[in-house]
Amino acid sequence: MSDRSHSTLEEIAALREELSRRGGKLVLTNGVFDVLHVGHVRYLQEAAALGDALVVAINGDDSVRRLKGPGRPIHNAADRAEMLLALRCVDRVVVFEERRASGVIEAVRPHIYTKGGDYTPDSLIDEEKSLLDRLGIEIRILSLVPGQSTSATLAKLAGENRTDRAKTPRIAILGSGKGSNARALLEAAREGRLGGEVVVVLSDVPGSGILKIAESHGIPALVIDPGTEKRGHLSDAALKEMLDRLRSLGVDLIACAGFMRILREPLLSAFPGRILNLHPSLLPKYPGLHPVAKALAAGEKEAGCTVHLVDAGIDTGEILRQEIVPIRAGDTVESLTARIHEAEHRIYPEVVWEVLEVRSQELGVRS
Repeated sequence: MSDRSHSTLEEIAALREELSRRGGKLVLTNGVFDVLHVGHVRYLQEAAALGDALVVAINGDDSVRRLKGPGRPIHNAADRAEMLLALRCVDRVVVFEERRASGVIEAVRPHIYTKGGDYTPDSLIDEEKSLLDRLGIEIRILSLVPGQSTSATLAKLAGENRTDRAKTPRIAILGSGKGSNARALLEAAREGRLGGEVVVVLSDVPGSGILKIAESHGIPALVIDPGTEKRGHLSDAALKEMLDRLRSLGVDLIACAGFMRILREPLLSAFPGRILNLHPSLLPKYPGLHPVAKALAAGEKEAGCTVHLVDAGIDTGEILRQEIVPIRAGDTVESLTARIHEAEHRIYPEVVWEVLEVRSQELGVRS
């Protein structure tokens, strides 16, 4: 293609129709493409070879900030588009401001849509997958270059530029609700009682209380789109997005504080023994939902809270600390929950400190 300009959706749609008339195929891919590396180049070359014109849809700057956090993008959309168009394999670039590429797919209706090998056709965001299926668009998953990713590059740079890294472990908090335990952790960090600094708070619920608490403490508060309507679950794409964010921030430990989604691979193996959760029962009793109500209904004399490591099960990881909360005559779910929260707010920061202290000693970075 000779005209290599930054295009509108209307221009891309016209190109698609032109190619269709000639029996050609338009290939579409999308992403941030913030820090170009050889993995990007090889991926785009492979995508271009599938058809007669390759269109790259890139997230606009506001969209990148919503997806990746306040420190991104490194390069603005105009610069990213210019760099991509300098590659012989890229024929057109279009910028979109939404979180997802569904609008671009709908407008362009490419013959082929490609994603990297960290996805599968079934792990695409539900909205995009259903649209691609409805439009009859061919989905191709292309190989990745091992060890090449933007998040890995940024994590390496962050590590090289942080001379105090051994002194100050970096903590991420995950939550879905009001955020009272997150507040306890943030206050402990501010008072020097946490053993590290909280660098980000992530939530799967836009507008949730935990995000507002993070903002009030001056901590970046980011939303993770779960990518699926299935209760309690995260799509593969959402897990990848979460892992990219955590790695780019150089996170050392994850503290779940009322996060109502199940964490699984590849996140678990990326943070072995470094993901904590707080559960309002004396595990192994009453895992899962509504543990306080279950304890009352069973006529228990004691309830409590547990801090444990996160594994592939539901509240089945190694128990690190428990605190008993006696059940009083006349207790309701609300009154008992309030007292359990008091215990949680007390012990969670202490356990975070202890885990970070043990880890730093194992790494030999503290005396």
